[in-house]
Amino acid sequence: MQPESALALMDQAIERGWLRPLDVAFARFLDTQDPHAPRALPLLGALVSRQQADGHLCLDLSSWASLADDGGWPSSWRTMLAEAADAPTALLSSSLLAASDDPTLGASPLVLDGSRLYLRRYWNHEHRVAQAISQRLLSHRETSPLLSTQLARLFPGASTESPDWQRVACALAARGAFTVITGGPGTGKTTTVVRLLGLLQTLHREETARPLRIRLAAPTGKAAARLQSSISTQIARLDVDGDVRASIPSQVDTLHRLLGARPDTRRFRHDASHPLHLDVLVIDEASMIDLEMMSAVLAALPDNARLILLGDKDQLSSVEAGAVLGDLCRRAEGGHYSAATAAWLSDTTGDRIDAWVRDDARALDQHVAMLRHSHRFGADSGIGTLAQRVNEGDAAKVQALLSERHTDIAWVDAETDTRTLAELVLDGGVARFLPRDDGQAPRGYRHYLQWLRRERPSASAPPEAYEAWARGALHAFGSFQLLCALRQGPFGAEGLNRQIAGILHQAQLIDTSHEWYEGRPVLVTRNDYSLGLMNGDVGIALRVPDERGAMQLRVAFEVAGNAADHASRIRFVLPSRLGERETVYAMTVHKSQGSEFDHAALVLPAEASAVLTRELLYTGITRARRWFSLLAPAAIVRQAVQQPVHRHSGLHLRWGERET
Repeated sequence: MQPESALALMDQAIERGWLRPLDVAFARFLDTQDPHAPRALPLLGALVSRQQADGHLCLDLSSWASLADDGGWPSSWRTMLAEAADAPTALLSSSLLAASDDPTLGASPLVLDGSRLYLRRYWNHEHRVAQAISQRLLSHRETSPLLSTQLARLFPGASTESPDWQRVACALAARGAFTVITGGPGTGKTTTVVRLLGLLQTLHREETARPLRIRLAAPTGKAAARLQSSISTQIARLDVDGDVRASIPSQVDTLHRLLGARPDTRRFRHDASHPLHLDVLVIDEASMIDLEMMSAVLAALPDNARLILLGDKDQLSSVEAGAVLGDLCRRAEGGHYSAATAAWLSDTTGDRIDAWVRDDARALDQHVAMLRHSHRFGADSGIGTLAQRVNEGDAAKVQALLSERHTDIAWVDAETDTRTLAELVLDGGVARFLPRDDGQAPRGYRHYLQWLRRERPSASAPPEAYEAWARGALHAFGSFQLLCALRQGPFGAEGLNRQIAGILHQAQLIDTSHEWYEGRPVLVTRNDYSLGLMNGDVGIALRVPDERGAMQLRVAFEVAGNAADHASRIRFVLPSRLGERETVYAMTVHKSQGSEFDHAALVLPAEASAVLTRELLYTGITRARRWFSLLAPAAIVRQAVQQPVHRHSGLHLRWGERET
């Protein structure tokens, strides 16, 4: 049994927020299972449990000192951690811990892999993901002799000194079983993948009459709906034969629905024993995929199927543990292509990528393409420039840009107060922006609430009119969204939603005397398969006629259409039938991933926090299509820019082999 004083300190750690009760309970469990284990082991168990809750896959013993310095931990803990870091293999004397190369590690709750300590379940997931991707990296497909011709058809125009990275991405994907296409907002990820699917389907149809079975997916319902809307338009404009165009699906599923989630379990209907029936799987918004979900996807993927991941490597990582896309794209900025890959691309596409050839090219690098030109944000775009400077991590340049007046970005360098918040949520803080040449101005929530009243159908209007009205209301609401970093506190989602509802009530735009009122926007926070609603879906409470013509309050959601009808549909749901949901005048940046708004406003708290990171700021900025507002003191902005996310993982180390 460990000295009681060592374990007793853990109760103090809970009070100070260093550990959770669950972490301490795990430490005490380890202590009872092996009373003679090295004295540091229960503490390490608690810490790796806490690391997992914070999004890390492991506890890196080599970096324990910086972790301890951040927490101001007791000296006895520092001593134990120093001993463990100096001689990690000494911990293997306990049956609670196994080395990663030990065939019996399945019986131990902890795994040691080099200097990295894992909960066994997460080591298993990391190992399986790395193994599955490594196998796909070795699967080079024999390319069709028509590849160059079809690429020229899909990407007309001669190659210039600058590579066409969309064409490069399609070429790389055509010869492999695994491809990652990353890029910032407006770089054309969706356009690229639609052309890629047209390319793959065309080449396949030259060999066989059966078209490729293609499935499209995204992590959340909101991201799936957005991709489905975008991809339908792109398919219609695709320069391919009619039968090829007809064989490219626009239906997009959530990953949970694709895999066949089993309610109240972590298991899926499709797995290694019951693989998915497909030849190509495309997953959008891959930065939102955690390690466990990626493991499930790869397990359910047929051996001969292609996997194509799309996403922005610089966005926030998944809420759950892991940063899979970030690990896959760690070297994407520099390309790291081999001379052989560069020569093949030059022959196949005419694109010269010599500037991105490196001597240390690895197998994974040859399957990653980064789109580098934004078609949404031009050289004079404040939003695009701000996002780029945040990514570069130069706080001085970020602050200098924010201090200038722009047509598309506005900054309030102060703590948020009721007056400033009201100015923003009612009318979009329009006075803080320079006028645009087109005369259009940013909007707040007054716009959609007035739209509801102005455009309401008559009581005798048919159901189709109310569906069109509901669709318009959802689109009007989506033109503005207030974002925040935290869930709780006065500047978290809960506190801001209360404040905003009060502001709108005082302006006589809503009536909050009841929980449910017309105009209330809600966010679904848990998948509800009985209603066909997914985590992240947004609805608005509206008064619509029921079957007898009586006006009743219903919550309207825009959901994806079925395979036969690609258009989105409006679903009206009784408020009493909705399960876990919350008001969504204010939404966390994490919840906003997969969404875009004409005007996005980000409110940051006045106190420093580990949550305020470069990735959070970048993700908030890039939710905006036309206008971006920031309410935050300069010191908080500076902290966020200078604080990138570092998720401990061993995944990126498992593809260190040189390209041969």
